Amino acid sequence: MTDISPAALRGAVDLSSLRNRPDPSAPAAPAPRVADVVVDATDESFGQILELSRTVPVVIDLWAEWCGPCKQLSPIIERVTRELGGRVLLAKVDVDANPQLAQSFRAQSIPMVVALIAGQPVPMFTGAVPEDQVREVFAQLLQLAAQNGVTGVLPVGDSGETDAAPEEPPLPPLHAEAFAAIEIGDYAAAITAYEKALAENPRDADALAGLGQVRLLARTQGLDLQTARAAAAADALDVQAQFDVADLDLAGGHVEDAFGRLLDLFEKLPADQRTPVRERLVELFGLIGASDPRVLAARNRLTSLLF
Repeated sequence: MTDISPAALRGAVDLSSLRNRPDPSAPAAPAPRVADVVVDATDESFGQILELSRTVPVVIDLWAEWCGPCKQLSPIIERVTRELGGRVLLAKVDVDANPQLAQSFRAQSIPMVVALIAGQPVPMFTGAVPEDQVREVFAQLLQLAAQNGVTGVLPVGDSGETDAAPEEPPLPPLHAEAFAAIEIGDYAAAITAYEKALAENPRDADALAGLGQVRLLARTQGLDLQTARAAAAADALDVQAQFDVADLDLAGGHVEDAFGRLLDLFEKLPADQRTPVRERLVELFGLIGASDPRVLAARNRLTSLLF
């Protein structure tokens, strides 16, 4: 778990190209009203996020649609943020759609969570962590923000009277069952729920995507990256060892490395041993998305190896 201390408040991340520089002599503005304490941040809008960090600490959640651990961690961060009632703003950054931000924060693996206090980055944690640790790190963040004079509260919602926003429709029962299982780390139960949903409706795209993500979570649970890499390096044709490292790479955001490892394995194996590797590649392609250029490139190479 990350221990946030005053020494953490330093400019290790270069956000200068994304900053809207205020007039330092201008008086402090009142806390701006925001529609929600959870927002999507983009390369173009991030200057506004930096300005808000002068009022409240801003937590940055760097994630991607294909990242299984991100889907495990993000709901926890959102819940803790909302409970704080405007004392923290959560900005969610899709690293695939916002490469400038991903580069600025040096996001080598995701999920990666950092914070901003008065425009200065503060490391929080990388990877999925339990909710009690998330709450502890948020508490440390608020203490550090107070030490640096960032103690505002963001008013949430429109200034006038408005009708309440319509509630989102509830999840289908089997999807809700899968989400509940994921939150407590029962990946086997989540897999079973998604498989039942697909048996009822084979065209359920959300269930298919969820099944792939939770299978990845289950396969990587308890794996040690150094041990897995050592086993893979010791035997280039050890299919399970190569699968383990590819899964860990994909979960950590190293998509091209994962695809490249499995394609190299596919090329080296005898023809009668290639089927499991091809099937694993197809499964991972589905996690990233058919239109992703990394998938297109890997699929092209796979096709060239097949024919």
